Amino acid sequence: MASVIIETSLLESAWLTGLGPSAARTLLDWEQSRADALLADVFGYHALQVGCPALDSLRANRMPHRWTAKTEFESPGQPLAMSRFAREGLGMDSRAWPWPAESLDLVVMPHALEQSADAHACLRELERVLIPEGQVFITGINPWSLWGWRQNRFVRQHRAGNPQCHMGQLLSSHRVCDWLRLLGFEVQALQFGGTVSEQPSELWRKSLAWLNRFDPRWWPLRGGAYLIVATKRVPGGRLLTSRPWRKVRSVASSTVPVARTDVGARQPGP
Repeated sequence: MASVIIETSLLESAWLTGLGPSAARTLLDWEQSRADALLADVFGYHALQVGCPALDSLRANRMPHRWTAKTEFESPGQPLAMSRFAREGLGMDSRAWPWPAESLDLVVMPHALEQSADAHACLRELERVLIPEGQVFITGINPWSLWGWRQNRFVRQHRAGNPQCHMGQLLSSHRVCDWLRLLGFEVQALQFGGTVSEQPSELWRKSLAWLNRFDPRWWPLRGGAYLIVATKRVPGGRLLTSRPWRKVRSVASSTVPVARTDVGARQPGP
């Protein structure tokens, strides 16, 4: 009997509440489309999505083992957008991952860095669990956009109501790229989205739809969100076989000159 595949619709993430329902839906749809396009041909054995259970970023990927893990900043009762191979009930701390070193081929981090209490520790764990040439897919809200302004206002209001609760902070794409390069990653792609859709009304969105024809690299700060695709690079050694290694004579094996006495030498007379 064939197993029944149940897929739930995308739900709004608690972190994206400050953007509003329309902007949050637009952001999740853009991230879902980019994940389907960029992660479909990433091959390996083990893939992991960290945080944002409302997004099913691994549904187009063909790895045999795929997990969606909730983190400490996710709401306990928030359901997962389950795909065929996602595991239900998997939880972890973003600062201490329960995977051994060099065990994952692909890690997707939708808004995980900006919600973590220690983004540096989260990146160090990412570098530890990824295999050499493993890839990471990171998304975040651009702090210099209208979405970033809304999200920062939402974070300030939340901290004012509950000072003991950590709400995270927005990180720019340039800062995240610098941190990745310091850890030995090579940034393969940097894209921006949410250009026209972040306008306050539908009339503005239709009037400015022609902006989508321009290359986002010409106006990178216009995007409300960004995504980064990076590869872990590990420098390795290479054995030179063109000529044999030069043998250096050990000092310890060299003979030490000893004073010689001539037994048959003539003794001096009286």
